[in-house]
Amino acid sequence: MKKLLVCAALSGMGSAGLATALELYVDPKTQQVYAEPGEGRVRLGRFTAVDEAAPAPAAVAPTAEAVRSVVAAEVRDQMAQQKLAEQKEAASKPAPFSVRGYAQLRYADVISGDEGVDLWTDRSVGDRDSINGSGSFLIRRGRLVFSGDLGQYFSYYIQPDFASAAGTTDNVLQLRDAYFDVALDRAKVHRFRLGQSKVPFGFENLQSSQNRIPLDRADALNSGVRDERDLGVFYYYTPSTVQALFKEIAGAGLKHSGNYGMFGLGVYNGQGSNRRDANDSYHTVARFTYPMKLDSGQFLEFGVQGYRGRFVPNRGSFRNSATGGAVTVANPADDLRLLQGFRDERVALSAVMYPQPFGLQAEWTWGRTPGLDASTRLLDEEDLDGGYVQAMMKVDAGRYGTIFPFLRWQTFDGFNKAELNAPRNRVDDWELGVEWQINKQVELTAVYHLMDRNNLVTGNRAGRVDYTRFNSDVLRVQVQASF
Repeated sequence: MKKLLVCAALSGMGSAGLATALELYVDPKTQQVYAEPGEGRVRLGRFTAVDEAAPAPAAVAPTAEAVRSVVAAEVRDQMAQQKLAEQKEAASKPAPFSVRGYAQLRYADVISGDEGVDLWTDRSVGDRDSINGSGSFLIRRGRLVFSGDLGQYFSYYIQPDFASAAGTTDNVLQLRDAYFDVALDRAKVHRFRLGQSKVPFGFENLQSSQNRIPLDRADALNSGVRDERDLGVFYYYTPSTVQALFKEIAGAGLKHSGNYGMFGLGVYNGQGSNRRDANDSYHTVARFTYPMKLDSGQFLEFGVQGYRGRFVPNRGSFRNSATGGAVTVANPADDLRLLQGFRDERVALSAVMYPQPFGLQAEWTWGRTPGLDASTRLLDEEDLDGGYVQAMMKVDAGRYGTIFPFLRWQTFDGFNKAELNAPRNRVDDWELGVEWQINKQVELTAVYHLMDRNNLVTGNRAGRVDYTRFNSDVLRVQVQASF
């Protein structure tokens, strides 16, 4: 049909118009063909006239129906292209509000070993002589996330948890995250985060519990920042190339930690989430992590981080002998560290080979922290070190989902500054487990956990000395639902 229109257009032009190729346009309203663009005109294409020396068939004038058909086709094509462009533009615009969430239900059963034990990281672990109870079910997480982007430079993130604990009461509503990001450029290479958020220390600490393979974070690094969060101001630098790598790793379902910058620097209160500053002295933290993609497609990531400040431990009664009653910390009243805080500083290294299908993950930390000598009842500044090594596989099972078998060993010789009296914690644990991602909404994790560690929960019902070491084998199961 276009050829008919060309013939009609060219037949009305002089010989000068036949010498070169022409761009033709049509007015959809009048169906008039033009050789120049103009308002309301639709481009038909570029056409070349037939050689004058060659015999040409008699020109056939196009019918009105033929013209309308060509014009309609061109209009539909342009409208489709315009709609596609609008869809791409809409997809690139920030969403002002979104809501999502997840919940976790846990169960634990002490298979063998010492009785009357409690695991400070998981209230479902215990037996009839434990404070946590016997073989109990537990709602470990019940979280909603409210987030959005208000323009190109401002975003917010609010996450409450409906499954926190207060004393012996479970399922208490508590704020986890409440911060906003201010970007200094459209690409968000430079941004500031203000409010209560995760402190950029460690790799596993920054992983969401929704995304992490083991049920709990390893003690060595997790003891550095209570609940992984604090109130402060953090600066993140993430080049566009690194942002793209972070997105590619996360998009492949390889258990990434999230975008906390290639480089992060911040100041924060230092007492942990939902706790006020206790000594008018801030903690400082810095972290550098570098992801890379090898020619084989394998993703690697290496990081180094550290923080320093002064920490004020919470003090209370505890039992330091089997026959004696409760005692308290014996530091003299003029020990200014009880008010000003004990020295609290660490460095840590992180290394990750993402599971494609085999992966390795390891972190180690060294430092000084406030710690209790239970025999003398004195708080002092103590050395610590420890870490973990984890091997894992990513097995894609088609319509049956994705399976992540893993094996982790962790060790720690240090102190948990955020627990009552900053007790000593010596850990030598093994975990053998599997996470089954049935689909995007449901995950099932089962772990056989060989525990060799200190009991950090005070008031043991069995009448044992607090903070003593125990050995127990525990079967732990968790179901997670995301929505």
